[in-house]
Amino acid sequence: MTHTALLLIDFQNDYFPTYPDAKWPLSGTETAAANAGDLLTLFRQLQLPVVHVRHEFLSEDAPFFLPDSPGAAIHNSVGAIAGEAVILKHQINSFRETELQQTLQQLGVEKLIIVGAMSHMCIDAVTRAAVDLGYECHVAHDACASLDLEFDGVTVPAHHVHHAFMAALSFGYANVTTAEALMALVKNKL
Repeated sequence: MTHTALLLIDFQNDYFPTYPDAKWPLSGTETAAANAGDLLTLFRQLQLPVVHVRHEFLSEDAPFFLPDSPGAAIHNSVGAIAGEAVILKHQINSFRETELQQTLQQLGVEKLIIVGAMSHMCIDAVTRAAVDLGYECHVAHDACASLDLEFDGVTVPAHHVHHAFMAALSFGYANVTTAEALMALVKNKL
């Protein structure tokens, strides 16, 4: 059981529509964070490893997550507490050019429960990379958020974007289920 960690990806202020001055609000961020918060509470109660990842772009010209900005800070609803690792990244893949792999190895982690944003970018990238590195991955789909996308003149609604990426991850990379189902697995010694 101690080999399972909760990995919270990019739950940052700029993604929360209810955060004043949010630069890149997503669809369903608050609900996703609430479900992630339930998992976070359980992991803390069971004294299991928790790792937070936050993104900052290196340029002041970025559309969101500006360096050292309040928008790039982790939202207080799922903020880190003393003893929880916080990994800073500058790329979509949380393992790329960060200490994430080293941190997970030091914690003896073999299984990951992944939550956060955006479903179609950083959640997809970290899950695929983690599987390639040998981790068993579980994604709480109701603890992840996305947004509408446009391609070739067609707008794809956020819930379609989210479901398409969860379907792909479920097909070949991870157990994709609800936060509640993952909480039950953790309580039963995932």
